[in-house]
Amino acid sequence: MADISHTTGEAMTTHPDVHEMRARYDKMLSRRDVAMIDAPIFLVGLYCIISPWVVGFSASQADFATHNLIIGIAIGLLALGFTMAPERMYGMSWALCAVGVWLAVSPWVLLTDPPMSLAWNNIIVGALTFLLGLMAAWQVRNFRADTGAEV
Repeated sequence: MADISHTTGEAMTTHPDVHEMRARYDKMLSRRDVAMIDAPIFLVGLYCIISPWVVGFSASQADFATHNLIIGIAIGLLALGFTMAPERMYGMSWALCAVGVWLAVSPWVLLTDPPMSLAWNNIIVGALTFLLGLMAAWQVRNFRADTGAEV
């Protein structure tokens, strides 16, 4: 059996894999520039959840309020996924763009004559979601181009 215990005076610099570990750590730290987008995405998702009560269509359009609740939860979960497992989730930034487009057009797809406050609310939230998804996708593309890494 191999002796894997280390003496207390032994420094990490003598570890045989120190160069590989340092390269992985540097790669991980260089990814956190993308994290600047995670919080705004999460906030857009939270606003999408509460928007029926903020704008005032929760009572008159209860089904659409449920729609915004579900879409807001999905946006929030995507943002949490981007934060918790960025290397696995940033391919989903294009899905965030699709969700933004859906939010913008959903008042006319789901309702025959949507109130203007509801329509403008979803257009603005959808546009923000789409733009944040584009920003996340753009930063991932730049990271891949700069480092040659697979994210």
